[in-house]
Formats: sequence, C-alpha cells, structure tokens
Amino acid sequence: MAHTDSSGRSRLYRRSLKLALDWSVHRHLWRGQALYIRSLFEANSNVREPRQQRILFDQTEELLKQWKHPDPYRPPTAPGGSKYERNLPCPILEPPPPGC
Repeated sequence: MAHTDSSGRSRLYRRSLKLALDWSVHRHLWRGQALYIRSLFEANSNVREPRQQRILFDQTEELLKQWKHPDPYRPPTAPGGSKYERNLPCPILEPPPPGC
C-alpha cells in the first residue's frame, strides 16, 4: 500500500528511523544513520509526479522489508516488552461483610 501524501511520507520516514534504531547498538551511532536517512528523503522531496512517488515509496517499503530486524527493540513497559504488566495494580475488591 503506497501513500503518496505527506502523512504517508512521514510514516515511511519514521519507520525508517525506527528500523535503523533496531539495528544500532548506541544512540551516537544511530544519529549518523538518521542523518543519512534524512538526506535520502530530502534528495527525493522535489519529486511531484504521482507515478514516480509511488515507485519511490514501493522501493523504500521493499528496503524496509529486507532490513527488518528479527528482534526489534520494544520499550520494556510496552506490550511485548519484558516488563509489560509485571507490576499490575491490586484490584479493588469489595470490603468483607461485617462479622467475618
């Protein structure tokens, strides 16, 4: 599914940055990759023809599929993270009846 509007472009850009962060060990290494990704998106920002945009979007989506990380980073408290629902709050129960 190719998005040719600006929101589709920004979604693709964010996905590219998140994928680069999955493969990077440290943030300072990721920063260089983020700048490179930004330069690639800016180099094609002047393309206005919808067919060319669709081709660029499809190529980028294909690259994202090829570089998909087998174990992507998830924040620990997010669903699928190592601490998700680990410390659930105690349920609020009805007080015991009088005389117990």
